[in-house]
Amino acid sequence: MTISSRLAAAIGASFLLFATPVLAQTPAAKSDTAPMAKTSKPRSAESLECSKEADAKGLHGKERKKFRSECKKEAMSKSKQ
Repeated sequence: MTISSRLAAAIGASFLLFATPVLAQTPAAKSDTAPMAKTSKPRSAESLECSKEADAKGLHGKERKKFRSECKKEAMSKSKQ
């Protein structure tokens, strides 16, 4: 083996020896200094009802989003009358 290949092997071995404990550590427990979660507005009764209807119909993805949007518009127009 040449000196450069021995040096590369030694560096690789030392990396494995010293990096393994660092990689094996478990994530730190959440502390009070963690960033605050985004606060959301409470959902309206119309929104909840439209979600229940979408669940009953088994809608997912774009179809669910479109259905809920139209449902909420209809519910809001009915409540204003």
